[in-house]
Amino acid sequence: MHSSTTIIGVLIGVVILFFGRKLFWLCVAAVGFAVGVEIAPLLINEPSSLLALLIALVFGVLGALLALFLQKIAIAVLGFLAGGKLAAAIAAAFFVHYAQYSTIIFVLGGIIGAILLLAVFNWALIVVSSFIGAYLIQSAIVLPPIGSTLVFVALAIIGILVQAASFRRTTI
Repeated sequence: MHSSTTIIGVLIGVVILFFGRKLFWLCVAAVGFAVGVEIAPLLINEPSSLLALLIALVFGVLGALLALFLQKIAIAVLGFLAGGKLAAAIAAAFFVHYAQYSTIIFVLGGIIGAILLLAVFNWALIVVSSFIGAYLIQSAIVLPPIGSTLVFVALAIIGILVQAASFRRTTI
């Protein structure tokens, strides 16, 4: 990574590590930014530092816009599809004549899946954003593999604890 991209990545990583649940759009933007950093050399052979940063920022902005406008819809659709598929798989494993009810099973499983995913979304976001923030920070630090792993785990745990404490205060 180039130095300007690294600095921005670390700063975004720190914010996401501690505020990822509250700033969901920034979390998705950071994933877009990280994807942009990885894709820039594939799009343009040996891009300049400024061009790599620009590509990463474009991907980050696209991610943020998608998160802002489609968040609840995307979560509900994902939960519906996952729940429906899981319900169909369970029915296929335990019932011989499930095929005649497969549509009903899929729809009921989908509704349950959508509700569950929306219900646990905040906790899942806390964990995932802590991992993303820890990764963005850890990837900028040059350490041996075991040190890198320890830094990642420590940062992820700190991020989860800080965000969980903040989440509990807002729900009480």
